[in-house]
Amino acid sequence: MLSGGVDLFLEMLAAERAAAPNTLAAYEADLTSCAESLAREGQTLQTATTEGLQNWMAALVGSGQARRTVARRLSCIRQFYLFLLREGMRADNPAAHLDSPKPHTPLPRFLSESEVLALLNACAEPAGASLAKKRRGILAKAALELLYASGLRISELLALPRKAIAGDQRMIMVRGKGGRERLVPLSDSAREAAQALLEVDAHLESPFLFPGRDPAKLMTRQAFDRILHTVAIRAEIDPARLSPHVLRHSFATHLLAHGADLRALQMLLGHADIATTQIYTHVQTERLQKAVQAHHPLAADSAHTK
Repeated sequence: MLSGGVDLFLEMLAAERAAAPNTLAAYEADLTSCAESLAREGQTLQTATTEGLQNWMAALVGSGQARRTVARRLSCIRQFYLFLLREGMRADNPAAHLDSPKPHTPLPRFLSESEVLALLNACAEPAGASLAKKRRGILAKAALELLYASGLRISELLALPRKAIAGDQRMIMVRGKGGRERLVPLSDSAREAAQALLEVDAHLESPFLFPGRDPAKLMTRQAFDRILHTVAIRAEIDPARLSPHVLRHSFATHLLAHGADLRALQMLLGHADIATTQIYTHVQTERLQKAVQAHHPLAADSAHTK
């Protein structure tokens, strides 16, 4: 079924690009798959139309093949038709305007509101605990409150200076990606938790709200992860489900669920492009669907007829 053009293309790959045997076999398999699809429409690789190639790609996606696999096969086809064009075996390039499959963007993982509350409650140490353990609990509470109440990135949290929480401030200045600064609100509970940490660490005279073993340096991400792991186990939450970024996602998801504006959320999260923030609209979609079901007259009539 394959033509001489395919043979010449594979020879070129081997001679000019030193393609490995496995690569050549994969390309041949891709071209065979495309040729078989085209044959069902009365076309060949040499006579293929853009529509014929699009139908082949649609069949690949419809069969459940991974986007990465489809993208690799598309790359092969594009190279093949560029080769035919350069060699004068075709006067046009039917693959020139084929679109790559969009990469799958997974929805952000987040905790339920009750799980976040369980985490915060799990920070408390028993009355007889050592001073070191009590201090660790206070630190964990301050970190979790700030992460969840403000949507901070872990790097932004650990870099917070002590002076950011000094006084009765309602907003804190955060330096995010690219050096961009933004103001984020500070909830009463987050401020109280941070003030408690400031008091217990006053003797360290560290410039950071979350000091490391060396008070002159900030806490490492690894040290914080260990604290988070301990709190997760106490709260009976799988530590694999928990990370600082999951708390950031939880902050965004819960805000939207309670009616926050997407533009406001973009500012709070420090996203340069609102397209980054739009991943959280799955929450809005679910809320809108419930609103339609609850209030739209046709939806109500449909419910009564069931």
